[in-house]
Amino acid sequence: MARIAGVDLPKNKRGEIGLTYIFGIGQSTAKYILGKAGIDVSKKVHQWNDEELTTIRNIITNEFKVEGALRSEVQMSIKRLLDIACYRGLRHRKGLPVRGQRTRTNSRTRKGKRKTVAGKKKVAKK
Repeated sequence: MARIAGVDLPKNKRGEIGLTYIFGIGQSTAKYILGKAGIDVSKKVHQWNDEELTTIRNIITNEFKVEGALRSEVQMSIKRLLDIACYRGLRHRKGLPVRGQRTRTNSRTRKGKRKTVAGKKKVAKK
């Protein structure tokens, strides 16, 4: 089993898909890494030899910020926005969408489960 940046890559997936299991590496970055290492993108992870694994590891550690370092950088960026109390920081603090999406409907992912508010009772006319 291939282990890169503290992540066990799935052995039966193609190389470009397997690398996306690492936080901070998407499909285009995975293709770039494999191209630079000189490995066919359709080659499965379990078919990589030790030399290829070492090359991939070196490329990732030298050129990209992944996993823990990237997560902490993202958290620090959010914390900075919260500290300076800018609009985006306030949206983060309130748990609302940050990038201008509508909130009247949708945005349930950020807002959480619905909190039902009772409506006014209609007065019956006589």
